[in-house]
Amino acid sequence: MVRWRSGIVSSVRRQWRGAVELEVATDDGPLKALAYPDLTGAPEPGDRVLLNVGALVMGLGTGGYALVVALPDRLPPDPAGDGTSRDAGHLVKARYTPLQAIRLGVDEEASPHREAMAAAESLDDMPVVTADLHSALPAVLAGIHADRPDARVAYVMTDGGALPAWFSRTLHGLRDHLAGTVTTGQAFGGDLEASTVHTGLLAARHVLHADVAIVAQGPGNLGTGTTWGFSGVALGEAVNAIVALGGRPVGSLRISDGDARPRHRGLSHHSLTAYGKVALVPADLPVPDDLAADLAKEVTDALAPLATLHRIVEVATHGLDAALLESPVKLSTMGRGLAEDHAYFVSAAVAGRHAASLLAP
Repeated sequence: MVRWRSGIVSSVRRQWRGAVELEVATDDGPLKALAYPDLTGAPEPGDRVLLNVGALVMGLGTGGYALVVALPDRLPPDPAGDGTSRDAGHLVKARYTPLQAIRLGVDEEASPHREAMAAAESLDDMPVVTADLHSALPAVLAGIHADRPDARVAYVMTDGGALPAWFSRTLHGLRDHLAGTVTTGQAFGGDLEASTVHTGLLAARHVLHADVAIVAQGPGNLGTGTTWGFSGVALGEAVNAIVALGGRPVGSLRISDGDARPRHRGLSHHSLTAYGKVALVPADLPVPDDLAADLAKEVTDALAPLATLHRIVEVATHGLDAALLESPVKLSTMGRGLAEDHAYFVSAAVAGRHAASLLAP
């Protein structure tokens, strides 16, 4: 069920690419709300807005936002064109929800990239880093650019977390450091739209001309605390897709000495599930070479069963702390920064460093 509220926009708090943060006066008091102008139009002070407050009321991971569903008294104009043809695209994202978005797919007939995508069959040995959390993205990118600052890196966003790429302030801050973003499956709002992870990877290589790609879900992942009930385990399927397309998968391991939850301390059980049970083909799994002794032993023991399929690679960390500190966006995972969960971020960074090492000199 949707918990509905109606309110009046008091002020526009801030904006970033694709999103507007508002303060809205409601019968429940002032609420912080988020609107996506491409879907709803651009709210202004004095506008009445309809809000979905379900996740906000429950305290779930929406960033503390009510979500704007519509401006009922000031609807946005229709997009250009008569809307009856496929000239502007026909990929329907967030399908059969009230705010389904029709986007131009990178490989459909009306796309300027149709010819390149129709001919694309391989990733040409491109390294692809997979991570189960969106928060790993800037750390992986820092690891790549620490050694190969000129490498073109594309982000392939899966639909396990947020569907609109616009929700991510991380992506907004990384725009000048990425070759582009491809939103896949039900996700939308990237520089390119793809219907599957496979086409998203091919678009990263043959349209964005990436040297390296990073595959991860958007922010706001879904988890139930069970072995299989986590949206990030789909990265194991991404590993399968990378190999099927002739790429080189590099798994970013979720290692932590700062997470209070036992199932995520050391090597997270989510990494063990994704790489140990979902991935059916080999990947490189980089590990920092200077983890604290107790943590290193815990990680080594946990990885032992995975070594029958995957290649465990120790990677030097020199220079990575400086690269992480220079990240153009704030590093944060579950509210913890670099100092509070150093092992998590450096583990993501060594995955990026290893991917960079696979590039031709």
